[in-house]
Amino acid sequence: MLNEVTITKAILETYMNKLKSALELDVAIVGAGPSGIVAGYYLAKAGKNVGLFEKKISIGGGMWCGGMMFNEIVIQDAAKPLVEEFGVRIKKFEDGYYTVDSIEAVSSLTYHALQAGLKIFNLITIEDIVFKNGRVSGLVINWTPVDMTGLHVDPLTLHSRFVLDATGHPSNVVEALVRKMGMKLNTVTGGMVGEKSMDAHLGEMNTVENTREAFPGLYVSGMAANATFGGYRMGPIFGGMFLSGKKAAEEIIKRLE
Repeated sequence: MLNEVTITKAILETYMNKLKSALELDVAIVGAGPSGIVAGYYLAKAGKNVGLFEKKISIGGGMWCGGMMFNEIVIQDAAKPLVEEFGVRIKKFEDGYYTVDSIEAVSSLTYHALQAGLKIFNLITIEDIVFKNGRVSGLVINWTPVDMTGLHVDPLTLHSRFVLDATGHPSNVVEALVRKMGMKLNTVTGGMVGEKSMDAHLGEMNTVENTREAFPGLYVSGMAANATFGGYRMGPIFGGMFLSGKKAAEEIIKRLE
């Protein structure tokens, strides 16, 4: 006979063990969009202790709904081998252009990342960063419903050797660092340069080029990289997002090792 209290204990104990294992991380990723999930996959595959924190219930960012709620996304030649690595079916549209079912893409990326050892925590908002010895050293977290309702509930804290801001257009982690600490970033202006308007070709290139360390201990990927360093937006083509996540992982792995 099933026991309701045993079911509750199973959820509490299993989740708490997962959360405790994420209190001292090699890498904390903020934002479970395409670049964040891909980065998490490669970092976990390399044996790193990685936690990914997403403020919404669902993960996948803008991938779920494709372009204007048509749930297909586009990738280009450069990203094709990476997408194939995740077992996602690819349909050729014309030379240099391929379409992918966005639901399959999110599901497959998430599955492989979890199987590699990535820990994903949804419904968690990043309130602040941990700042020690002149570098970003962790995150201050709270439940998203607490943030949404404006309740005065103190947060909890975790430490991380590196933080990756993969929050997309808002660049939430970088924005908090600049706003609260007044720190200069590794950008041409010393601040957040800001995202530019649409140019799919340049936007795809910028996304990868701008994926790098913005401040000691803090990397940026995806549209957070373009918002931080100044790059064009590209819309529902996602190859640059995938490649950005891989680049972020590779650079952080080198630093960790």
